[in-house]
Amino acid sequence: MKRLNEQMAIRVSMVTVIWNILLSGFKLIAGVFGHSGAMISDAVHSISDVFSTFIVMIGVKLAGKKPDKEHPYGHERFECVAAIILAVMLFVTGASIGVSGTQKIFSGNAGELVIPTQLPLIAAILSIIIKEGMYWYTRFTAKKINSGALMADAWHHRSDALSSIGSFIGILGARLGFPILDPIASIVICVFILKVAVQIFMASVGKMTDKACDAKLEEEMKRAVLQIDGVLGIDQMRTRLFGDKVYVDIEILVVGSDSLEEAHSVAHKVHDLIEKNYPQVKHCMVHMNPFIEEVNSCNFSVEDKSTSQLGA
Repeated sequence: MKRLNEQMAIRVSMVTVIWNILLSGFKLIAGVFGHSGAMISDAVHSISDVFSTFIVMIGVKLAGKKPDKEHPYGHERFECVAAIILAVMLFVTGASIGVSGTQKIFSGNAGELVIPTQLPLIAAILSIIIKEGMYWYTRFTAKKINSGALMADAWHHRSDALSSIGSFIGILGARLGFPILDPIASIVICVFILKVAVQIFMASVGKMTDKACDAKLEEEMKRAVLQIDGVLGIDQMRTRLFGDKVYVDIEILVVGSDSLEEAHSVAHKVHDLIEKNYPQVKHCMVHMNPFIEEVNSCNFSVEDKSTSQLGA
């Protein structure tokens, strides 16, 4: 499965690289011959997507490596590193667009922009359509294989689409006599891109700092474990994100008078249930605590224990 996910990510990345190279070349030609500085900047932005996609490919490739002596738990967090790098690139891109727009607004010479031809306007429309398509194509695969780096790359494509929208508005506004629309649109786009960059960055940092998985997933796993014969309750369940995978540590209550072999059989059922039914779980560690009915009956019943742990 990991090998298949890696191949899917690489295939998507290669497709977007080819489209970005073709699109960047067309936008650069349109910007130069159509007298549009906005389109030239948009072309440079598209070229940056090529480099970002290579970062994703490197991150996915490293994350797919098997555990070794130096990394016995695997290399999944390398993908988080790639996502963080892309988030920083998104932030820088958004900030540069915002700074450029602000400078144009307060420079006092917004009305002196050179009126572009129709060629960059056509290039902007094509860029919006193609980059939005690349966003949805990459986003679909990212969700399918649960790849943070690929999702970051998808948002990088959308940031380029938004940049092209700003270029379109600016070029159209200049042709209609409203050049101030270009920098205003740039600032709006800047805010959106910065918001996405921060979200991607925080999500990736969470995966690298042992953040717990989604609470709903934890509750679902607890309910499933409590249905296993021999599990009288759950003392504790802890989860932590490791790249795009989850580690689970769970302490279950078993009959204190059971033999070690019987208790181990129950623990093995819990282990197999978690790892087989939840593909995002890389490893489940099960610890057994004895339930001594004589000692605990004065406080709660076995059913009460299960219910209280489920609501914990």
